[in-house]
Amino acid sequence: MIPDSSWRFHTADYHTPPRPADWLTRTFPSVLFYPRMVGIVLRCSRLARQGRYDEIAWARSSDDVAGFLESSGCRIHATGLGNLSAIDRPCVFIGNHMSSLEAFVLPSMIVPRCGNATFVVKRGLIEYPFFKHVMLSRNPVVVDRVNPRDDLKAVLEQGAERLAAGYSIVIFPQHTRSIEFDPEQFNSIGIKLAARTGAPVVPVALKTSAWSPGTFLKDYGPIIPARPVHFAFGEPFTVAGKGNDEHQRVVRFIQEHLATWQ
Repeated sequence: MIPDSSWRFHTADYHTPPRPADWLTRTFPSVLFYPRMVGIVLRCSRLARQGRYDEIAWARSSDDVAGFLESSGCRIHATGLGNLSAIDRPCVFIGNHMSSLEAFVLPSMIVPRCGNATFVVKRGLIEYPFFKHVMLSRNPVVVDRVNPRDDLKAVLEQGAERLAAGYSIVIFPQHTRSIEFDPEQFNSIGIKLAARTGAPVVPVALKTSAWSPGTFLKDYGPIIPARPVHFAFGEPFTVAGKGNDEHQRVVRFIQEHLATWQ
């Protein structure tokens, strides 16, 4: 699908238009961002509880969050979006994980082009007050992050079910979020899911440190607009055999883009 101009990320590449930042934006970006973000989470939670929060509503609220980030001074750059428009079946998006920002913004890039999607998430995310209703409405694949073998089984079984039901899967195969990308901590669970189901893989590289970790709440730290936000989507490919080469292909894609964005 090709999204129309009502979507922020409707072009093949996107760059936040330059705009002058006023004193309030330069001085208090977090104060500008978080009240609006909390407001939209509360509204979406209410819609989810009422059964009125579908994939389009999810993507629209994601688009709103991207707009709130830009209004708070952040600059978003997304490349390779055109690669998604050629996808004609559910796929597996595999990327690095740096902050909460990607979970909030990726739906606005993926859903208008690829249709319904969901995430592989840790169990804690479906237990957060208010946000849990939003996340549960998206039918996520849930892992406990305790036993890697159990997590692999959950991803392969639940992931195959979601793909068969028409959902693309977004997975961050790191043990935890990190500013630094360590290939040793980047497992091949997403490649294994794609190999088992035959779903195409889309590599995703991102740099989202503008949304920094918090001191008291890890997920909600200061917004730092001086750090540009980057997303890059690679060309989709299928997995042959055990997928070792394909796993390294994703790792190289991420490493090369992060090196370019230094």
